[in-house]
Amino acid sequence: MNRAVTISAGAAAGVATTVWAVRRRAARRAPLHVRAAITVNKPVGQVYSFWRDLELLPLFMNHLESVRTTGDRTSHWVAKAPAGRAVEWDARIVDDRPDELIAWRSVEGGDVPNDGTVRFAPAPGGRGTEVRVELRYDLPGGKAAALVAKLFGESPDQQVRDDLRRFKQVLETGEVVRSEGSPEGTRAFRQFAQRPAQPVEVGAR
Repeated sequence: MNRAVTISAGAAAGVATTVWAVRRRAARRAPLHVRAAITVNKPVGQVYSFWRDLELLPLFMNHLESVRTTGDRTSHWVAKAPAGRAVEWDARIVDDRPDELIAWRSVEGGDVPNDGTVRFAPAPGGRGTEVRVELRYDLPGGKAAALVAKLFGESPDQQVRDDLRRFKQVLETGEVVRSEGSPEGTRAFRQFAQRPAQPVEVGAR
């Protein structure tokens, strides 16, 4: 009788362990899903056209080192990772509606599987263009998950919002506003720590 109880308890423990492991694997595979939006004080056509030129994206996306167009709807992406490393992937535009939407998906075999959409719409009251971004990164565990976690830090939503603020600056002013301590140029990935410009104090030297 005791033996039967012991076997039953062991089986139950085994089932519990298996369920826990499956849930853990499922949690590791849960995609990183990010949404953000901003209003840019420029016409929809101009905003769409700028984003559609994918090689311009590193100007305001701080995690990108380069995007190289390889075809009408294909491109090669390189993101700057910590410790001087880089992650790379190829992507394909799967839906392109001028002045309305751009959707893409990474090609199988890249370091960071991902897909996303950018939607463009006239802002209410003629205030420019509403830009809505949705990104998904597949995190299967291991190297890719670790790199993405370091790449985006603790707050990927905040990083994408910061990217969109730089996008707004580029469209509205023609450049990314840098802090006084950022002499490295306009490449956004060199400007991780930014702060609003401060007025010069009277009498300051």
